[in-house]
Amino acid sequence: RPVQFIFAGKAHPNDKPGQDLIKRIVEVAAMPQFVGKILFLQNYDMELARRMVQGVDVWLNTPTRPLEASGTSGEKCVMNGVLQFSVLDGWWVEGYKEGAGWMLPMERTFADQGYQDELDAEMIYNTIEEQIVPKYYDRGSDGIPHQWVDSVKKCVADIASNFTTNRMLRDYEERFYNKLAARKREIVEGGYKLAREIAAWKRKVSAAWDKVRVIDVQRVRIDDEAIFVGEKYHFEVTVDIANLRPEDIGVEMVIAQQIVGGGKVNVTRTIGLKHTKTDGSRVTYALDYVPGEAGTFDVALRLYPYNPHLPHRMDFALVKWA
Repeated sequence: RPVQFIFAGKAHPNDKPGQDLIKRIVEVAAMPQFVGKILFLQNYDMELARRMVQGVDVWLNTPTRPLEASGTSGEKCVMNGVLQFSVLDGWWVEGYKEGAGWMLPMERTFADQGYQDELDAEMIYNTIEEQIVPKYYDRGSDGIPHQWVDSVKKCVADIASNFTTNRMLRDYEERFYNKLAARKREIVEGGYKLAREIAAWKRKVSAAWDKVRVIDVQRVRIDDEAIFVGEKYHFEVTVDIANLRPEDIGVEMVIAQQIVGGGKVNVTRTIGLKHTKTDGSRVTYALDYVPGEAGTFDVALRLYPYNPHLPHRMDFALVKWA
């Protein structure tokens, strides 16, 4: 059950580690025990790449996570029924389908890259020996590796079909172009009526924002009671909205995974509070929250300017924390 490794590529003139790696591959390929088993193809160009993406059985790609720019060579391979084996990085995060290729996990096990490389190398060898080679050499009485062919068919049908120019253009059209065109029509209608209204609203909110203040907050006292999944908990925020309208202010509860040692904030969800009472310029917003999952979370309440005609929060990035 022989396996042949074919390497090709070029290192940037200033990439000394890349040049050293290629030199080492050439040296190993020349060793008697590896002759014919490890090959390095020189003068890599588009013509050589065209032949490789059509002629190999497995495309082995091992970027250092998360540094893969894209992985377009792998996308070209699946168009030709070549099975991909790569780290879940770049395009393979989206492209991988079980049974139509192989993967190394996205998550790192070690912070030290040397240790991580050793682990990944071991996983690569184990995958080749225990999964790829047996499937390739498992031939029926007709000499055909039926399981391998099934994987190739699944690769083309379930993966390649999602990485075509048609799909890309459709995504751009549906997710961006159509929405932007509709937004433009809405903004310019009536001599830019909506645009002028939004600009006036932003000026009004900006002028009043420093006067907006949180007067009172009622929240669950975690130190005094346990929080149970399925139980209802009441949150309430009273705000002096100055000369703004209650509907100009949005209030929401922000739930994030517990932040440890100044680590990265990972917001899992936000839940809006509803306007429940108005007393002059004092407005109360409330939420009855029922936790749906167990775990350790950080919870905070924040205020922001709300306008239904601004679909994205970054369009007006003012905020106050309660």
